[in-house]
Amino acid sequence: MDASSWSLRKSGPASHHPKTSWPEVVGMAATAAVAKIMQDRPDVAVEVLPPGTHLLPGANPKRVRVFIDAHGAVAKTPRVG
Repeated sequence: MDASSWSLRKSGPASHHPKTSWPEVVGMAATAAVAKIMQDRPDVAVEVLPPGTHLLPGANPKRVRVFIDAHGAVAKTPRVG
């Protein structure tokens, strides 16, 4: 193995950043979306919030809020915070 292939292989996993948003779950059922988020980030707490939920301000790097519509589908992109 030469030096250039070593540096490419080394930079792969080391450059991995944890996922912070899930646009692909918009429109999915809340349960499926929560399962996907927990698969990607088992280190965060996932909150499912129905329409009209009043929220306290403030970000939390260990939380993902999943906003659902009246039919139980994800209404907007869940994000860490």
